[in-house]
Amino acid sequence: MEAPKAKKIEKILETHGDKRIDHYFWLNERDNPDVMQYLEEENTYADFVMKDTEPLQEELFEEMKARYKKDDESLPYFFNGYWYIVRYEEGKEYPIFCRKHQSLENDEEIILDVNILAEGENYFEVGSVAVSPNNALASFSTDNVSRRIYSINFKDLKTGEILPDKIENTTGKAVWANDNEHVFYIRKDESLRAFQVFRHKLGTDTSEDALIFHEKDDTFDVNVFKTKSLEYIFIASSSTISDEHRFIPSDNVFADWTIIQPRIDDLEYSVEHYEDEFYIITNADDAFNFKIVKAKINNCGIENWVDVIPHRPEVLLEGFEIFKNYLVLEEREEGLLQIKIIDEKTQESHYLPFSDPTYTAYIGVNLEFDTEVLRYGYTSLTQPSSTYEYNMKEKTTKLLKQQEVLGGKFFAENYISERIWADSRDGSSKVPISLVYHKDTPKSKDTPLLLYGYGSYGHTVDASFSNVRLSILDRGFIYAIAHIRGGEYLGREWYEEGKMLFKKNTFFDFIDAAKFLVKENYTSPKHLYAMGGSAGGLLVGAVMNYEPSLFNGILAQVPFVDVVTTMLDETIPLTTGEYDEWGNPNDEEYYYYMKEYSPYDNVEAKNYPNLLITTGLHDSQVQYWEPAKWTAKLRELKTDDNILIFKTDMSAGHGGASGRFESLKEDALEYAFLLMIEKK
Repeated sequence: MEAPKAKKIEKILETHGDKRIDHYFWLNERDNPDVMQYLEEENTYADFVMKDTEPLQEELFEEMKARYKKDDESLPYFFNGYWYIVRYEEGKEYPIFCRKHQSLENDEEIILDVNILAEGENYFEVGSVAVSPNNALASFSTDNVSRRIYSINFKDLKTGEILPDKIENTTGKAVWANDNEHVFYIRKDESLRAFQVFRHKLGTDTSEDALIFHEKDDTFDVNVFKTKSLEYIFIASSSTISDEHRFIPSDNVFADWTIIQPRIDDLEYSVEHYEDEFYIITNADDAFNFKIVKAKINNCGIENWVDVIPHRPEVLLEGFEIFKNYLVLEEREEGLLQIKIIDEKTQESHYLPFSDPTYTAYIGVNLEFDTEVLRYGYTSLTQPSSTYEYNMKEKTTKLLKQQEVLGGKFFAENYISERIWADSRDGSSKVPISLVYHKDTPKSKDTPLLLYGYGSYGHTVDASFSNVRLSILDRGFIYAIAHIRGGEYLGREWYEEGKMLFKKNTFFDFIDAAKFLVKENYTSPKHLYAMGGSAGGLLVGAVMNYEPSLFNGILAQVPFVDVVTTMLDETIPLTTGEYDEWGNPNDEEYYYYMKEYSPYDNVEAKNYPNLLITTGLHDSQVQYWEPAKWTAKLRELKTDDNILIFKTDMSAGHGGASGRFESLKEDALEYAFLLMIEKK
């Protein structure tokens, strides 16, 4: 079978006097039958190329699935008189949300069985479930398209009745007021930006809902939440570099909203409540790695902020949790997350001890104020995800739950993890790399290595365990994560040096990490593979243009590759809110800088690695046509005989297939692709 060939229709795009010719612009016509036909042809071709791997795909899928406990359940947590549990039943794809009154020995009440709701749906997801303060009602939100546009419904937990109230086109989140009859929710605009907060009274027509807040600046999104104390409801309005928070008491939905601190460019802050004060994590006063301040509720403007945890240039403050007698901090130093406990009475402090060379730790669900017990999570490349209970007074640790790896074949001691540091080309820094491999896997030029990266939005990809990943580790692969600039692994400056007009550092760090792995004899270009999704798809697409011979294969998942055209189109979801990440190409300087690295704009007539490109037709984050256009242009221009396949999930969006195990088929396809080209 020959590879599909998309028709070419010339489209001239002119900006700042610069003309770009886009022959595949027409692929953004979602309702055009020719577009759907092209996507189906690509799917058919992908199935044809991968036909011989179908037994391997099935083998991989079954072994991945076999590692999971089929009737698993979450660790119970206690809140407002009930223990809450999310569980799965064997043979079913979707979760069941449950609770038990006061004691885990009491009878289970099913709040929501998603398996029943999902019957007959190709895609189904529950966005959130929230129980009213009096425990009598629950809100739940659903999406059956995968565009992350949710409908909010309500259920009477005593009768099991679904109430007639239904709110469409929301973010999926509902926040209950303390009166048990009002909820606050957020609507999305045409570009899927969260932009309006409404108040709904149960039993009334949604057309009568009160508009509480309208965010008119299209670079800002809104969020609504209740404080841990349950005493205040907040509306947060945020851009990439600025925040503004306003609040009312949870028991007075008609109160006037009070702004903590009006928005200022480059001022970020988020808020939690304790007694008569707000605790605020912020970058105010040039605290680029953040600090914690506090202010009285009735006098909370920035001029009244008092330092609680001062700024430390060498430590990134990522989060905090307030207890009656303790303050717990999430800190990142030299890339590794640490949890610090501060006794508020004595001001003595200590850190929880962690031993892996690379890992992640985080504060878990802690809904109680008056307790000496902290719940936290820990995982590493060799240690399954675990939840611990730590007594902050006695300094004792208790394991509550560890992710089970079934099948009897996994033993943590059979795997080795490392953290190494690659020299960057600018000489100003070293790029950290976390990696893991089976103890029987040699490091050599013949060893296959999969290098993963992201490097955008300040999102840090930490070293964590993966059940799925065992399938390639056990087949002789090394797996590595390049902690490149654009993330915050080495602090806020690490992020700032990988965005806007410094974005190329992200790509060069990844290339330098790959070359270091080759130089240190972990692998060689013939056996080196790269993987990235979304903004990580942009990463591997750009890297592939810069260094096409450095990798044998590329996995590009829902890749953001048509950067210039997308960022010039304000109707596309996320565009306006991302000017502070990528720059605004309506500004000439940013336009030409983006054009220099945009993967789609820089496809040339040359040899490229083997490629597997994936997308979802309903993707709300990266529209399907970006990878579709990229595929078509690569087919037209590439001069090699390497494999290029493009797979569109016609029923999914940015997050892939719904259901607990269905997404494993995507993982099996990707690993089968890697193993196939490794054998070529």
